[in-house]
Amino acid sequence: MADENPTDSENPLSTGDPTEAETLALRDAVAVKAGTLIESLPWLQRFHGRTMVIKFGGNAMVSEELQRAFAQDIVYLHYAGIRPVVVHGGGPQISAMLDRLGIASEFRGGYRVTSPEAMDVVRMVLTGSISRDIVRRINEYGPLAAGISGEDAGLFVGRRRGVVLDGVEHDLGLVGDVISVDPAAVLAQLDAGRIPVVSSIAPDSDDPTQSLNVNADAAAAALAVAVGAEKLVILTDVPGLYADWPDRGSLVSHIASDELAALLPSLESGMIPKMTACLDAVRGGVPKAAIIDGRVPHSMLLEVFTSEGVGTEVVASADPRDRERTSGR
Repeated sequence: MADENPTDSENPLSTGDPTEAETLALRDAVAVKAGTLIESLPWLQRFHGRTMVIKFGGNAMVSEELQRAFAQDIVYLHYAGIRPVVVHGGGPQISAMLDRLGIASEFRGGYRVTSPEAMDVVRMVLTGSISRDIVRRINEYGPLAAGISGEDAGLFVGRRRGVVLDGVEHDLGLVGDVISVDPAAVLAQLDAGRIPVVSSIAPDSDDPTQSLNVNADAAAAALAVAVGAEKLVILTDVPGLYADWPDRGSLVSHIASDELAALLPSLESGMIPKMTACLDAVRGGVPKAAIIDGRVPHSMLLEVFTSEGVGTEVVASADPRDRERTSGR
């Protein structure tokens, strides 16, 4: 006759008491998670109630997983007491739509030559598609986000620009630089507890009936200065700034504005607009700007809430005491 009360060793469904090794493993796992949370405490204190401008673009915009992770990061910042502002571009999506419509697209010196016909497509893609998609993803977690175009309420004003190649200036059409910012519309959304999602379009100062295609990195920097942001974060398609590309060992984790200004002319053309935006933001009074790899899910949370951070940070001074005061690392 079988035993009515088999021992734990005989009962395959019994878990029994954990072994010492299992207890230690569990304790270590809990300690790692708790350590990560505690590490974020000083940065939660530093950034609570402060405004942070995040430029969203690159490959992160065309990956379903990365779009979802980005929305989660923005919502996390919001509920952590930070006031996030999203500024977005949309180069790949604009190129795809122009191709689909059979509209010729040309780049000169890294800028898209933008005809009136192409500008209509730029506006349609940025405000009618990308902005709405970002807002929708954020609002899956609550009625938080609101889309704003740089054309709305005088947010941006732009001025047409050309580009000099081999000593010759070339016209770029409806392409411009942001020359002034009125942040009232963005601040009103922030004060109402919302997350502004800003499209990088600006009315032409010389012809307000016409709008210009402006660089989203530069627009984000100008807005960060105007709203008194504590930090500018630019998502890129690389791990950060390399002092000697393609030497991957030359990744720069921290650089002062004067050092960056000296290094700027030697950088790869694709990095110049992003690093110029960081430089402009810091020189305009933003304590810190950073470029991070947007291809890494939740890289923004690692940058904001860990001591080491990720990517490259730019600050005003090389003084380590200034780094300690302004860094989120």
